[in-house]
Amino acid sequence: MDEQHAKAKCGGRKGVVALALSLAMASAAVAQQSGSPSAPSGPSGAKPDTHITPEQAQQLFSLVDELMKFSSQETGLPIKSAVKRQLTTRAAVEAYLDEKFNEDEDTKRLQRDEIVLKKFGLLDHDFALKPFLLILLKEQIEAYYDSKTKTVNLLDWVDADEQKPVLAHELTHALQDQHSDLEKWDDQTPDDVSTDASGDVDHLAKDEMDTARDAVAEGQATAVMFDYILKPLGKSLVKDPEVMDIVKAQMSSTEDSPVMARAPLVLHEMMLFPYSEGLSFEQDVWMDQGQAAAFAGTLDRPPSSSWEILNPRVYEQKRIPAIPLMPNIHPLVDAQYKPYDIGQMGELDVHILTELFGGDNAARDLTPAWDGGIYWAGQLRNATPAEQASTKSLGLFYLSVWKNADSAQVFAKLYAKNLGRKYASVRMVSAATSAASADGESVEQIYDTNEGPVVITQRGKLVFVAESFPLPLAHRLTSLILDAQGGDGAKRLAGVLAQPNAAPEVPEGGLSADLVHFFANCGVMKAVVDPALRAGR
Repeated sequence: MDEQHAKAKCGGRKGVVALALSLAMASAAVAQQSGSPSAPSGPSGAKPDTHITPEQAQQLFSLVDELMKFSSQETGLPIKSAVKRQLTTRAAVEAYLDEKFNEDEDTKRLQRDEIVLKKFGLLDHDFALKPFLLILLKEQIEAYYDSKTKTVNLLDWVDADEQKPVLAHELTHALQDQHSDLEKWDDQTPDDVSTDASGDVDHLAKDEMDTARDAVAEGQATAVMFDYILKPLGKSLVKDPEVMDIVKAQMSSTEDSPVMARAPLVLHEMMLFPYSEGLSFEQDVWMDQGQAAAFAGTLDRPPSSSWEILNPRVYEQKRIPAIPLMPNIHPLVDAQYKPYDIGQMGELDVHILTELFGGDNAARDLTPAWDGGIYWAGQLRNATPAEQASTKSLGLFYLSVWKNADSAQVFAKLYAKNLGRKYASVRMVSAATSAASADGESVEQIYDTNEGPVVITQRGKLVFVAESFPLPLAHRLTSLILDAQGGDGAKRLAGVLAQPNAAPEVPEGGLSADLVHFFANCGVMKAVVDPALRAGR
């Protein structure tokens, strides 16, 4: 437990045990009920859908105004207009998801994200992202608020009583929309990657904004949902902060979600991040600074990075996240590579990467020592259409900054150890240590793989990885990027340095930004709703 979260995690042990027992008993009760939202449709042995009656639907609609008032009281956000409501079928929800996959701009970026995630080793090379996401969302989605039509959509196959807390969640989004216009507020990360240095700086400065804002929006809505259920029990997230440990543990459970149980770690973590970590963030700000700061305050002054979400005290102190410098790489790469993807490697990304590569202990030890990261991917200009669909067409570099040289060294070794996760063949070519400089000595490891050379260089607190570039180019990029940081990574880009004249070329999104944003915009997930339902039984 880091010091930033200490306040939210304290609480009586007796309260934790008692609540855990009640939630466990409720879980067993839910599992015995037919028509539960935890029962997926389709697979053999699944219980068939039940549908609420027209009378139940009318009763549910009549609760919208009442629950809107509850959400307004809970958040302090005023009700400025009535919210449209409609009951929708499973077929309509699936059509809604199909439309998002075929037309939504986020989905177009996902097609590129798949190859970059595989290049990083976060997805297996034979994993098909799009069809799996569609199946996962059809299992997970529980309700959604459409900010374009200003309509809350309820599901006709979920019991009316069980939809009440979900409705409190979605109506919080409606209040957020009336306060901040979610269509504009939640769309800050640029859609395109640039072809010049000024555009690179702009993208890197804004890259994690949507991830952080998604966490605020979903964290607020999830807080309202849980307090709606906890209130009759005489509890709340603020009065009983120990509830958070149990809630987050249950969100991570895949017991009642067979598709979720098969999801790669990266998808599991990115789907839950805005709910679980956003909820923790909102709880901390609420406890420290009050309701207005936690709701209207974080909408009016939203965090800009996953670093702030995971470390709420940093946000409260108004500390600006630092980003490693990106020098002008284009004279070196443009002749052979077309810009493909650029972004920050945020704290969320590093946590997922280190957990996958080294397990829970590695993630727990290394993530607090992380101090910034950026990556760039380019696609060979002469790649064939078949090659463009694989990681073989990409050259990738990744710079990570650490708070101390020891952590940088551990990460460099962990990264090298896991090269076999992403390449069919890996052979060490050389390992060398250069003389110490003002930035510390440089330790270089060179590997040969079936997709070209991999060069891993540690210099003091910096680790730079160049993958699949020709070796001379990899060395030039290593020197250019590491030298640009200066003073062992002391020179950093802070704040948003927008360059309006940057020329866009291809879609962009940070390593986790697109997936987090996509999940958050599809609707509230079953993995979040089920723990809430159990808490109220």
